[in-house]
Amino acid sequence: MSSARLRSRRLVLAQATALVSTCLVSLPAIAQSPRDRTLPPVTVQAPDQARPVAPRAPRSTARTSRAVRTTNPAPLPAAAPVDSAQAARGPALTVLTVQQALADIQQTPGGVALVPANAYRNSTVSNTIKDILDYVPGVFAQPKWGDDTRLSIRGSGLSRNFHLRGVQLYMDGIPVNTADGYGDFQEIDPTAYNYVAVYKGANALQFGANSLGGAINFVTKTGRDPFPNGVSVDAGAFGFRRLQANAGGVNGPWDGYVTASTQAAEGFRNHSDGEAHRLSANIGYQITPDIETRFYLNANHVRQRIPGSVTKTSALTSPETAAAGNIALDQQRNIDTVRLANKTTIRFDNTVVDFGAFGVDRHLMHPIFQWLDYRYQDYGGFAKVTDDRFIGGYRNRLVAGVNVLNGRLDNKQYVNLAGQKGALASSSLDKSTNTTFYIEDSFYVLRNVALVAGTQFLHATRDRKDRFLSDGDGSGSTKFDLWSPKAGLLWDIDPTWQAFGNISRSAEVPSFGESSSGMGIPTIPFTSIRPQRATTYEIGTRGRRPDLTWELTGYRAEIKDELLCLYSAFGNCNVTNADRSVHQGIEAGLGVALFKNLFERGPAPDRLWLNMAYTLNDFRFDNDAKFGNNLLPGAPRHYLRAELLYKNPNGFYVGPNVEWVPQAYYVDSANTLQTEPYALLGLKAGIDNGGPYSIYIEGRNLTNKAYIASASIIDKANANSPLFEPGTGRAVYAGFKARW
Repeated sequence: MSSARLRSRRLVLAQATALVSTCLVSLPAIAQSPRDRTLPPVTVQAPDQARPVAPRAPRSTARTSRAVRTTNPAPLPAAAPVDSAQAARGPALTVLTVQQALADIQQTPGGVALVPANAYRNSTVSNTIKDILDYVPGVFAQPKWGDDTRLSIRGSGLSRNFHLRGVQLYMDGIPVNTADGYGDFQEIDPTAYNYVAVYKGANALQFGANSLGGAINFVTKTGRDPFPNGVSVDAGAFGFRRLQANAGGVNGPWDGYVTASTQAAEGFRNHSDGEAHRLSANIGYQITPDIETRFYLNANHVRQRIPGSVTKTSALTSPETAAAGNIALDQQRNIDTVRLANKTTIRFDNTVVDFGAFGVDRHLMHPIFQWLDYRYQDYGGFAKVTDDRFIGGYRNRLVAGVNVLNGRLDNKQYVNLAGQKGALASSSLDKSTNTTFYIEDSFYVLRNVALVAGTQFLHATRDRKDRFLSDGDGSGSTKFDLWSPKAGLLWDIDPTWQAFGNISRSAEVPSFGESSSGMGIPTIPFTSIRPQRATTYEIGTRGRRPDLTWELTGYRAEIKDELLCLYSAFGNCNVTNADRSVHQGIEAGLGVALFKNLFERGPAPDRLWLNMAYTLNDFRFDNDAKFGNNLLPGAPRHYLRAELLYKNPNGFYVGPNVEWVPQAYYVDSANTLQTEPYALLGLKAGIDNGGPYSIYIEGRNLTNKAYIASASIIDKANANSPLFEPGTGRAVYAGFKARW
């Protein structure tokens, strides 16, 4: 698309004062392209076929009044002239559109997925990250309370009972995780994004991701996207209500976009009420048709009570009941964050250069067993070069870059006196540095076959200065230098069908939270914890046709020194290194039009569309000295998410859906205590024809099934171990969205 096709519409810069109004925000309504409107909304679609880009069109300085909406053109042959620098960007150089992101992500010879906002935003309440990722095979996301979610990709972070571990989150390419590796979902606003890109495992090379789970990037719109203005209202069960608004536009070389939301809920369980106010904004300036810079602001104010985990009997017979200790200590997780960043893109004939910097100020106020008062200051930068050209008559695509993420944590813990600060109990100053260099080259030995090779190098340090010495000096430091090579093959079988395979290494550096000590547990300081290393073998296929989309991937990860729960005290898991373990499985996604022309015939018939995502998990110890070949706890062996939607070309849709875990999974490494299998039935209906208005109503868990949605992990459990998070009961939500 020519960079000159820009809107001349007046820039509407929203005066985003504070996220303080009790009713300000909810969901941006995202448009569907004309082609999208001919299909029922498929939640996750396999990426388009890899393709080089067409020759550069002549530039023009004229600016039109409206940006052209990208559709979904058929991929070009791999031997077409390559000028990806021009055609791969626009209308905003710094941010890819949905279709451009699809074309980019499918250059990866491994498991990736791209979820456009119109796949979930207009037909569900979109309250948690589960609503975004529910139909991505290989991802297991289960809400615990409020926005907090237990997320695992290919078995990552199975022993992490609080916060996120093993998957690196990004917002517009800016890290959400702290510098030492932890992450929170309370800063994720499902209403704010244009699309979400998922890179499983070592396929997240371009982010310098060094974890088994990979990376997830949440991308907001710009003022140059269609329908930049909108407002939405959502409400439903357990006191949930949300108001959202967004505004944006273009004025000559300038464009801007802002979205804000405010929401509150009483919660299904006792002591689970909370509220959240969130803001995301960006302003871009095109210095020339080939140079653009963009500034980002993200702010969050979240207050959330924690109901806590309970026994299995309590979870299944009295799911609304909160843990008594959580009420007595008024346990909460409250977060304030401000994130600032800049990204600049420079485009040459065959090369694109991206670089930028960011800073994050985060304050975690977290009364739990103690009153945690953590102040994070993270900062860093990035630079990336993408070069796509012919060399000696063969297409070659080179991606190389560097990422820097450093941080400082002022760590104070106080005695928790019924939710109030008591005496100081511990204090330290924790510093982390992470510098990643990466390079990946795709050489097309045939018109449609690329050999891919690359590597990452990670240099990381962790340094703790203990400032509370009455209980001993816990100071220490560590340093890691880790290589993670990969090699793969990408085969474009036809313009809509792709096969791939790869062998890759990944490395996960331990954080300050990994250690064990006390009450008969071996004392293992954080400085003795080794990095987790994995070698993953992967093969698969994906494709996308008008009446059929699919994804099928098989993988096996052989892991050394996995960060797992091997010891516990007071019900808390102490994460240390296991010897060897294996994660393997199958990830299968399918979207298919079972029937067409039921009531409407012609070029845009009605359809009955089946959308499915199935994950097979086989995670186990490998001849461990303590646990033998036991199954790893924390994830179901089978997980199925499916929906059957009738879609009429006038925009009406209706259909049931199911979430099925047919087999219980263990919650302890000794394999003595399990969850229970469950099946949840849902139903949704609405009208969304791609126009200015949409409306939906959605019912969840219509049979009011009592089930266990999530579980904490321990080394050895008993029947009374308080490890279980009950799932939400029957719920109905409805919403309305307008956009222009």
